[in-house]
Amino acid sequence: MKRDFILPDIGEGIVECEVIEWKVKKGDVIEEDQIIVDVSTDKAIVEIPSMYNGRVTHLFYTQGEIAKVNAPLFSLEVETIEGSTMAVPENEPEDRAGNLPAPAQSIAVASMNIEKVLSTPAVRKMAREHELDLAAIVGTGKQGRVLKEDVLDYLSVDRRVPTPQLAANVGDRIEPIKGVRKIMGERMSEAVSTIPHFTYMDEIDVTELMQTRQLLKEAYGSDDLKMTLMPLFIKALSLAMKDFPIINSRINDDYTELTYIASHNIGMAVDGQTGLLLPNIKNVQTLGLLAIAREVMRLTDAARSGKINTHELVGGTVTISNIGAIGGTVATPIIPKPCVAIVALGKIQTLPRFDEQGNVVARKIMTVSWSGDHRVIDGGTIARFNNHWTRYLENPALMLAVMT
Repeated sequence: MKRDFILPDIGEGIVECEVIEWKVKKGDVIEEDQIIVDVSTDKAIVEIPSMYNGRVTHLFYTQGEIAKVNAPLFSLEVETIEGSTMAVPENEPEDRAGNLPAPAQSIAVASMNIEKVLSTPAVRKMAREHELDLAAIVGTGKQGRVLKEDVLDYLSVDRRVPTPQLAANVGDRIEPIKGVRKIMGERMSEAVSTIPHFTYMDEIDVTELMQTRQLLKEAYGSDDLKMTLMPLFIKALSLAMKDFPIINSRINDDYTELTYIASHNIGMAVDGQTGLLLPNIKNVQTLGLLAIAREVMRLTDAARSGKINTHELVGGTVTISNIGAIGGTVATPIIPKPCVAIVALGKIQTLPRFDEQGNVVARKIMTVSWSGDHRVIDGGTIARFNNHWTRYLENPALMLAVMT
């Protein structure tokens, strides 16, 4: 019996994804749960498994094309008796030229021009709203497909002034901006333009914290469990948020509701294979340091490989960006919507400081940079919250004493 595999809903509001790599070809016999294709959503690369045993009879998309959620992704002849499959039909639903069917190639007719232009319904709708002729726009997508970015670029140019064409230098290389990098750029632009950011910076003395981390590393560290400072930062953040729940809140799009989130789903900015990702550890308020350390290690490895569960990329409340691991002391991080705060950790430096007796001593100092949504958080709130967080980080014994 022939079945069409329908691309399921694989994320919050995701309606399409790019086909990255087919793991099978037409005619292959596949098994249930076998990975058939890798697709790229706006957050990560997702592996799509088969729900049936059978033989692949048709692939609706080629690599690089855009697949639609709730539309056929591939077809297969499923097993009818144990150990066998029905014969593969000789005639496939392809046109005479051997091209893929309609779901793989959306063809639009511009309202002001009868010439056919490759685009999506959303792009055609945008063109109609702005009274544009799609045939006049150069498409940068596969096979000349006009993308949303092409329309936006076209609208951004003043057509009254000729745009000089710059000759490409020998050795220049042009590559398309797509996938996670493109989506992250769009979301960061939206966040900056819709959230009134303000930044608060402070120094934290992490000398004792580093000593505590060393003790934990010697006692529990292994190849399977890397005890870094990040679990301590994350747990201290969760403890501080118990007394400042507004830091763990969310605001709706039209600024009419503020939701205080019970779960502390603390995120980490990871420079992954597919671009910047923000996986988050769920319910940190219920986890101990070792459990958090295991999650930090697991999510970091998954994000860097690009093979991460979409569930782990959504629902985050507060994010930590550890820019200090690469270099730099101060940053102005952009708040990921719909959260209200993000913090960037600078590199740890050995700097001179005065002790209680006035003597100059060497201390481990780290700069932190908070960005807050000024519609929800004011400077006084973020300063008091940071002081509370700093108290746990500079005195790890206090943190361990109140951990549950």
